[in-house]
Amino acid sequence: MHDDSTTDEVHHAEPPTQSTSSVPRAATWSVWTLFLASLGVLGLTAWGGHEWVLPDALVIDGLTAVMWVVVTFFSGIVHSYSRRYMAGDRDLNWFYGRIFAFTLVVMTLTAADHVALFALAWLGMGLAMASLIGHVREWTQARSAASLARRYFAASSALLAGSLGVLVWATGATTVTGILGGLEGASTTVLLVAASGILLAAMLQSALFPFHNWLLSSMTAPTPASALMHAGFVNAGGVLLTRFAPVVGEELLFMSVIVIVGAFSALLGQAMLLVQTDVKRELGSSTIAQMGFMIMQCGLGFFAAAIAHLILHGFYKAYLFLSSGASVEHTAPKHAERTHLGFPGLAVSLLTAVGAGVLFMALTGKLSDLALTLDSGLVLTVVVVLTTLTAARDILRRSTLPTSVRFVSVPLVVLVAISGYAIAFNAVSTMLADVPMAYAPTDLTVAHYLVVALFVSAYLATELAWHRSSERLYVSLLNVSQPAPSTILTDKEEYDK
Repeated sequence: MHDDSTTDEVHHAEPPTQSTSSVPRAATWSVWTLFLASLGVLGLTAWGGHEWVLPDALVIDGLTAVMWVVVTFFSGIVHSYSRRYMAGDRDLNWFYGRIFAFTLVVMTLTAADHVALFALAWLGMGLAMASLIGHVREWTQARSAASLARRYFAASSALLAGSLGVLVWATGATTVTGILGGLEGASTTVLLVAASGILLAAMLQSALFPFHNWLLSSMTAPTPASALMHAGFVNAGGVLLTRFAPVVGEELLFMSVIVIVGAFSALLGQAMLLVQTDVKRELGSSTIAQMGFMIMQCGLGFFAAAIAHLILHGFYKAYLFLSSGASVEHTAPKHAERTHLGFPGLAVSLLTAVGAGVLFMALTGKLSDLALTLDSGLVLTVVVVLTTLTAARDILRRSTLPTSVRFVSVPLVVLVAISGYAIAFNAVSTMLADVPMAYAPTDLTVAHYLVVALFVSAYLATELAWHRSSERLYVSLLNVSQPAPSTILTDKEEYDK
């Protein structure tokens, strides 16, 4: 039932005034300076093997260097974009102060070695993002969305702090490196308890089902904050699991659970995307799917692949959010024309997908591994094949190029994209060579075969448009993708009054 008390109330803000503050410019220059410094750290780490340690406090390793470059780059883009987008906002200085502080907190998190500093940085990151979600304080909906996000992030921080406390108690160490080096003396039960808390914290932060509601309810955030959130915040779950890979990877059964959790969210997010009509909610559903795939990669033992994925996803999603305004039409949307492929199109799509899978395995070294033994790399390859098949068929159907040109150009474009993904995977794997278990494929279990079956079934369901032919499925997907009622912004007409 529609609740007028929660969705129809709009507080109109006073007309903004142009700001002459130097804060936006100073923050923008500062974050780009941090980006250049981070590039230097990355270069020294890659070519000189340097690792900087501040005893009992900070460790700057390959993972830190990679994440510093990624975070400062995305933050720099958001800072620069906001100079015009947020111009005239009464709280402009406050906005810039928070996104710059958020950048520093995330950089601290990726370098933190002491467990207290790690836990505090995790909490600070969540609180800063919740504040950005509620930036427009005149909106009741924005305040409600910020409050909801704050509760989720507080729960995530509590779970992480509890897990770190258990690990400190079990190993006697108060640093992350000390804990990872002292796991031999910890019991399996203790490690499973700690791993469970770490996984739940990652799921909350990365908006995996059933904790996805805060992300879908966060659309009250200014678009630059949404870009920063989707490109550099929800990814923290993958960073957390990678940093504590020896803890979560101790038991094959637990890794299988991570695979199932990630796969389910990936498929659900993609299914929710199919029934959305709101641009930002489409992007939110897509992020849930991508974060599910990232967590699934961690469960497969490919932690470096998860980091590569979050980097590529960050570029993609930051661009989509910052350009989302161009996607809004004030006229009736036109349906894209879809071409019937026929047998030649089907053959080209299948050959492209199989070729992409073989190319991916060859470039990442999985082809030789697969010749020796079947492991979780097979699951990752199957997902690559299905993703490529979907992309190739969609492009072939929508392209306006002549048929002969499409059948040649589409495989070429898709295979180049897969090559780029494989190169990114290899580059990140090289940078994370000294990070424990960055590359640790697992044996195949029943869970892996189940996940493959689910992905194949999902592909067939999408091809057959079951979400449109089944009214019950369509409504179920709409219901599960609804944000909290108190965070739903009113119709456009309310703002035009």
